[in-house]
Amino acid sequence: MKLALLIAAVEPRIGGVMIFGDRGTGKSTAARALAALLPPMSVVAGCEFHCDPAGSPCTHGGNGKVVRTPVPFVDLPLGATEDRIVGALDIERALVAGEKRFEPGLLARAHRGFLYIDEINLLEDHLVDLLLDVSASAQNVVEREGLSVRHDARFVLIGSGNPEEGELRPQLLDRFGLSVEVRTPQEIDTRVEIMRRCDAQDRDPAGFSQLWRRADGKILRQIAAAKTRVAEVHVPDATLGDAARLCQAVGADGLRGELALIRAGRALAALDEESALGRKHLRLAAPMALRHRLRRNVLDETGSTTRIERAVAELWP
Repeated sequence: MKLALLIAAVEPRIGGVMIFGDRGTGKSTAARALAALLPPMSVVAGCEFHCDPAGSPCTHGGNGKVVRTPVPFVDLPLGATEDRIVGALDIERALVAGEKRFEPGLLARAHRGFLYIDEINLLEDHLVDLLLDVSASAQNVVEREGLSVRHDARFVLIGSGNPEEGELRPQLLDRFGLSVEVRTPQEIDTRVEIMRRCDAQDRDPAGFSQLWRRADGKILRQIAAAKTRVAEVHVPDATLGDAARLCQAVGADGLRGELALIRAGRALAALDEESALGRKHLRLAAPMALRHRLRRNVLDETGSTTRIERAVAELWP
């Protein structure tokens, strides 16, 4: 789970991370903790849409100055309305001043950052359809109440949920670049250490943060360095062939599996400070990138991860 989140932080084009697992296994805690480990980004000052100074000129009221700000990490609550998500007419401004002004929603706040949905498998269908449209086009289009607004909405989608409470729609699951499963740890030492750390944080939050500040700083620097290095990671043709053969061997639907596998592998190579993508990176990324893309085989009851690991062992002994 933590490795998948690091990959998403380094390579936003991965398409997001889906975290399924037992209740109380730290899914939400890990996702929200990622926000504190991200290096700040440059934005146009005064822009509510986090416009990139290196991109097209800002048309949303920015003053042209460049400032550094934390990467947005936005929670999308299950009870959110469509207006709250996509944005709507600013009613107060319309009543007081008679002006039509667009009030940005959660998608605008999440632009160039992360959008987190806890218990995503309980999200209403019409909101799932909305997210699918925005995820596919990377733009949010609002046509209502006399408003016609279009703005960029590129974000990394992170979802968590418990499979016992319902499955995720296949159309939405396919949009996630990586999928991981978290189970309750069975090792006594691990469980004891978790209790010890939770107790220490409850008793002295400031002291606990100070204790782990150096480790957090190391991860932040690792992510920042990998983000600058990832575009320079070389992907040999032989590695592209390896990825295609693996996806073919496990019967992955479509071609998104290959793309996610290569992007995740490149991010892993950048995190490892290596200049080229190799099989060892594909081995590590394959279960995360492909486990949610396999067709159900009635003759093979083994889990998706096991099937992928078996295919990897057969292809690359």
